[in-house]
This record gives sequence, structure tokens and C-alpha cells, in this order.
Amino acid sequence: MFIENIFLQTCDPKGVEQKKSMSTNKYDIIVVGGGIVGLATAYKLSLKVPNKTILVLEKEKEVAAHQTGHNSGVIHSGIYYKPGSYKAVKCVEGRRELVQFVKEHNIRHDICGKIIVATHESELAHMNKVFNNGIANDVEGIEMIDAKKIKEIEPYCEGISGIWVPCTGIIDYTDVARKYVELIHSKNNGSKVLTGQEVKSFDKKGTITEVKTQNATYEGNFIITCAGLQADRIAKKEGQKSEAEIIGFRGDYYDLTDKGRNKVKNLIYPVPNPKFPFLGVHFTRMIKGGVECGPNAVFVFDREGYSKTAFSVRDTAAAFGFKGTWKFFGKHWKFGLDEYRGAFSKTYFLKRLRKLIPTLQMDDIVSARCGIRAMALGPEGEMLDDFKIEKHGNAMHVINSPSPAATASLAYGNEIAQQAVDYFNLK
Repeated sequence: MFIENIFLQTCDPKGVEQKKSMSTNKYDIIVVGGGIVGLATAYKLSLKVPNKTILVLEKEKEVAAHQTGHNSGVIHSGIYYKPGSYKAVKCVEGRRELVQFVKEHNIRHDICGKIIVATHESELAHMNKVFNNGIANDVEGIEMIDAKKIKEIEPYCEGISGIWVPCTGIIDYTDVARKYVELIHSKNNGSKVLTGQEVKSFDKKGTITEVKTQNATYEGNFIITCAGLQADRIAKKEGQKSEAEIIGFRGDYYDLTDKGRNKVKNLIYPVPNPKFPFLGVHFTRMIKGGVECGPNAVFVFDREGYSKTAFSVRDTAAAFGFKGTWKFFGKHWKFGLDEYRGAFSKTYFLKRLRKLIPTLQMDDIVSARCGIRAMALGPEGEMLDDFKIEKHGNAMHVINSPSPAATASLAYGNEIAQQAVDYFNLK
């Protein structure tokens, strides 16, 4: 209680300090990016090297303002991912640690389970592959279910076969991110999380780096960037020459109205199309009320523009000036056109939702929020499907931390922190 009172006196209501005046401050490690991965990294570093001062710089007024605060709030099981891949291992490991963490810190969550539903025989082969991936990834409790069992779990859902995934859950990841902030501050060793601090430049001064924001300068012995939608730009600004570029994809959601809400109990997913890098539109009960439907996945002309008409000259020019974007579009143009139909046609979006719940009506859904996902592409249009960290000098850059980054934040953060300890020789 004593630490909590001190914490509340020195921070804003959301537990994050906001720097207003010009100043120079020295820290052992500076983490750029106050999303859930950057905060988890700082938190894990605070445990591994408690004698080091850590500064997290976030450009927005609050932490978790972009991908973390705009995702669907699902605690993913790890069933989809290629066995042996980094994210498969870290998703399962991170989910288990996350559940224990939120129980310990009384963060609201619900391990309610979900079903993955096949509605056509053509989907059965890939559904079986997904199930086998889950077994190989040690996802606990999963089982194949028939049409009758689907109805028992979700009475309005129609399917010929499915997978029951009992360890999937729901949460608000902003709550988790804020808890990481609180724990970083609670070390009382000078470590801080500062918001409203957009990094403008990095200047090398011998063995240290000056990190300059719009209103302050900070000195760091070591730099770690976890900048999400801006990961490529921040890395290049610091001096890392990466071939990867970030391309944004917006996901639009609908909410179920009061009339339609009784048609979904928890989470209903389709069998994903193996040709495309997204899971398809699905139904998700939210931890703080309501049920979301979606998302689709459409290319955005503004990496941080949360509307269907948002446009940034800079972001558009960067995306279309990168040959990997054109090659990616060349591979997936049919998929892209189909997704855009769903973005601007409620009728078409409803048609996709009816694949799982045929009785859904137009007045059962209402247009809601959207989120933007950072997709890292290589120069040949290949999607970087797994974790990617690049290092040089006294800096490390998390170029790609793909979904399930929120679920696996503690595992991702631990891995980044351990690599930092080893690479920077921290003691």
C-alpha cells in the first residue's frame, strides 16, 4: 500500500509520468515504444538487472495507444502456429505466464474457451492440420467436436465439424500494459515510463546515445526499440539498415446489437484460409461487455489512421515506394479486393458473418471501431511471419513482433530482455 500511494502521487491517473520541460537525464537502458511488448521488455529487464535504470519513451499521451489498445482482446492458445516456430513456442509459454500474472494482480479476464468451426467439407483438411499443430504445440485440452457439440457450445452457430479450444480467453490488454507500468515504477530505482515523448533523433556521443524528443534529451548507454507500427522508421532513424518495411492493415469491426447479442456466448472462429495471413472474420465476446464481429484486413494509407478514409501522404508514398508492397499485392490482389468489399459494404460483411451464424440479421450488427496491424514485409513481398530482432552497436531493434504479441508479451519481453543482457553484457 505504501508503494501504491507513492506511485499515485508521482504519476498521472493512468500511472505514467508525462515530461513537459526541457531536461537531460541519464539512464542505463532506454526503451522506445510504450506498447505491450516494449513495456513487457522493460518490466522483464527490471527483474533481470534490477540495478539498472530503465526509461520507456512513448510518443502518445497514454501507453498502449495503438496495436495493444486496438486489438480484439483475445488470449490466444497457440493452436494455429507452425510447430517449432518462435511464436508457437512463445505463445503457449507466454499465455500460461500471462494467466498466472493476471490472477496474481487481479486483472479482469475470462478463460472462456472458443470453437473453430468448419462449415464446408473443403475446410476439413486444413482444420485437421490446425488441430495437429495444436497437439504439436502442447495446447492443452483441445478436442475435435461434431455438429451436435458445436450446437451445445454455441446454439446459433452452424458447422459440420470443429475444434474446442478451452484455454483461449478474453482480456483488456490495456489493463495489462498499465500494470507493467506500475511494476516498473514500483522498483523505486529511477526507472520511468514517460508519455508524450516522440523520439525525433538519436545522436551517438562516444559509448552513449542521446535520444531527443520534442521537448527533452535523454542519455542512454543502451537502446532497445519496440515501436510497432513505426518499427522500421525508428530503427532506421537510429542507424539500423533493415530490408524490412512495415505495411499497415486495418481491421474493421461490427458490434452485435442488443437484439443480436444472445446469438454468441463466447468466441467463434472460422477455419482460416491457408492461402492468406489472417484468421478471417469471427465473433468475440469482450471482457468489458458486448460482442465484436470481425475483423477484415485491408491495406491502410495511414499507419495510424483509425478511419476508413484516413490518408497520409508520407505513409502512402513509403508503402508504394517499396517493391515488397507491390510483390505482396501481386500475390494477394484477389484477397485484397474481397476484403475491401467487406470494408465498405455492410451487406457483404454480414454475408461473411452468416457463414458461421446463418440467422444473423442486418439489425443485429452495427458498425464499430477498427484496429491497425503492423505487417513486416521483405523486399520480395514475403511476410515476416515470425519474431525479428536486429542488432548493431549499442542498440537492439524489434522489427517484427507479430500476433500473438499481446498474449505472449511476457515471453516476448523475457526473450528481448535476455538477448539484451547477453548482447550488451549487462550485469
